[in-house]
Amino acid sequence: MGSLDDGVFVSSPEMEKFLCELLLDPTQPISERFRALFSLRNLKGPGPRNALIIATRDSSNLLAHEAAFALGQIQDAEAIPALVSALNDLSLHPIVRHEAAEALGAIGLESNVPLLKNSLILDPAQEVRETCELALQRIEQLKDDGNDDKLSVTAKSPFMSVDPAAPAPCSPLHQLRELLLDEGKGMYERYAALFALRNDGGNEAVAAIIDSLGSKSALLRHEVAYVLGQLQNKAASAALSNIIRDANEHPMVRHEAAEALGSIADDESVALLEEFARDPEPIVSQSCEVALSMLEYERSGKSFEFLFMKTTLVH
Repeated sequence: MGSLDDGVFVSSPEMEKFLCELLLDPTQPISERFRALFSLRNLKGPGPRNALIIATRDSSNLLAHEAAFALGQIQDAEAIPALVSALNDLSLHPIVRHEAAEALGAIGLESNVPLLKNSLILDPAQEVRETCELALQRIEQLKDDGNDDKLSVTAKSPFMSVDPAAPAPCSPLHQLRELLLDEGKGMYERYAALFALRNDGGNEAVAAIIDSLGSKSALLRHEVAYVLGQLQNKAASAALSNIIRDANEHPMVRHEAAEALGSIADDESVALLEEFARDPEPIVSQSCEVALSMLEYERSGKSFEFLFMKTTLVH
């Protein structure tokens, strides 16, 4: 049978035009614009790429950061100038600059190194500087591995994502836990432990991941919440609920907690999303709105994305 890697997304010029216009139309509900974004990241070519590039400057910081993330996931080198521009523009919200830096690391070209080193020194936001550190080490890891096929990093992830760090080599879970929780370790090492624990996915691993939500780093906390959403483990519900309720928490962490609660989707999580869809922080309220919309489509048996995959046989 064909797999996700083996399939192709079927589109048309009319569908592509519709998706690009919907993504860039600020009068449309944020959930509908996200449907277009999630569909466009499955397509190749200048049209989808340019629409995503324009979206990185959207007035919605949530949409802008997701567009930058998508450009990193599709690993299109043609997007590098726009991502560099976003990273260097200090008028943009740190969540957008962070995602631009992560995308440059995901694309993985050595030519991105000087740009990332510059922001590692000069960016005023700690979460952006830490992202640059991660991106630089990811590029160095690709170079050390002699890995010219950047997509092989995706192949190693059971969650079909281009992760900011490769999972740590097989180690006892208690050692991975210690590494993840060690505030003295570098961010890349801690991310590597996080992804190794995620890939294990057992109760002990999930407990260690939840405990790391107490990290001093907002960047790490946001990635932990993202990973808990990937795992969809109800054991994380209480901790994620505490995060979204904390108005003093960084919006990027609360955003990921909202999306994770949408993935877990028990009754308490849904009620919380409905409550915080009225949060005064747009990054949080829009995240809740998108999560609720995705859940509604899922429960109705429909696809949140506009495009459907046609699988092909592998010989």
